[in-house]
Amino acid sequence: MNSAPMRPTPSDTRFGVRSVLALLALVLVAVPFGLLLFFVQDQWPPLQTVDDDARDGLHRFALDHGAFTAAMKALSFAGSAPVYFVVFTVVAVWLLRRRLHRLAAFVVVAELGGAVLNEVVKTIVHRARPIVSDPLAHASGLSFPSGHSQAAVVSYSVLLLLFWPAMSPGWRKAWLALSIVLVLGIGLSRVALSVHYASDVLAGYALGAAWVVAMTAVFSAWRLERGERPVDPGDGLAPEEASQLRPGSGG
Repeated sequence: MNSAPMRPTPSDTRFGVRSVLALLALVLVAVPFGLLLFFVQDQWPPLQTVDDDARDGLHRFALDHGAFTAAMKALSFAGSAPVYFVVFTVVAVWLLRRRLHRLAAFVVVAELGGAVLNEVVKTIVHRARPIVSDPLAHASGLSFPSGHSQAAVVSYSVLLLLFWPAMSPGWRKAWLALSIVLVLGIGLSRVALSVHYASDVLAGYALGAAWVVAMTAVFSAWRLERGERPVDPGDGLAPEEASQLRPGSGG
């Protein structure tokens, strides 16, 4: 006697939809990066013109406006690796003290993995940094993609996904707006200080977004294996831990 075929449950259907949406999101952010990589490697003249014009125009503006230059240097420092190291070390230790081990692992892997990915891509592409006659800042290493821009997307996305369940709707809007401003400001600072081309910054944004989508998908699969709901970005990484994620609550 043949048994009746099992019908998919609503939860299975929702997970399938989320998986498709995650894959679509990954494609949407990976394609722009791939195009930028192709155009940079091919030395596409229109892109080179945009890069050169942005470099020269912002450099001239920065030379003539000291306050703007100071703001750009502050934003660049805020988006530097030492600052992220301190911030996310504190966050990871805080999560471990609250026994949120999987969230701590997500934070560490997303941050360190993103940094390693950036260095690998830079080594493969091997694009030299911009050169200007009167530099306002100096940076070592290679140029494509911008590590500051990629790290900004990854870091602020990780913080939003992590603490989203613990925030009220008003705080969510405020922190989302602040994060967008800082990410854009950090990217702008790298071009204004002539240490990156505009295409480096855009590629950093795209690669950072792709990395966040991939890491969130992996974390979602991990939750599913443990019998928990897959990640819904609208609810954050772990909505069931909202009370533990409030800084003022007891650990």
